[in-house]
Amino acid sequence: MYIARVRTAAYVIRRRPGGPELLVFDHRDFPEAGTQVPAGGVEGGELLAAAALREIAEETGVAGVALGAALAVQQSPHPHTGQPQITVYFQAETAETRDDWMHTVVSGDEDRGMVFRCFFVPLERAGGLLAGDQGEFVGLVR
Repeated sequence: MYIARVRTAAYVIRRRPGGPELLVFDHRDFPEAGTQVPAGGVEGGELLAAAALREIAEETGVAGVALGAALAVQQSPHPHTGQPQITVYFQAETAETRDDWMHTVVSGDEDRGMVFRCFFVPLERAGGLLAGDQGEFVGLVR
C-alpha cells in the first residue's frame, strides 16, 4: 500500500473589464504536457496554503498573490506512476500586468531550470484548455 502524495493546485485569477482571466502555462520544451495551472507537491512540514503560494511563485514568477479558499479536493492516481495523490485546489488573485511571458523555474526539485510560457486566458474558456483533470473545478471559481 502506498501513502498518497499531497499536492496543491491554484486557479490564479486576475480581474479585467472583459471578465476574469486565469493564469496558465505551457512547457516550452515539453508541449505534450499541455496547458496547466501552478501545481505541485507539498513539502514535509509545509502548510497547504504555503505550498500553493510557493508553487505559484516557482512556476510563474508571480508574487504578491492573495490566496483565497480551498475550492476542492481531488483524489486520483499519478498519471505516470499510478500511485495515489490528493490535490487541494485553491483560488487566488493577482494584479499581474503582464499578459504573456517566459519564466525559468526556480526550485529545489526536478522542475528547476524548466522554461514555461505563462499567460492568461478568459476564465470561461479555461476548463477545456487545461491538461488532464486540472480543469475539473474551474467552475467553482468566483
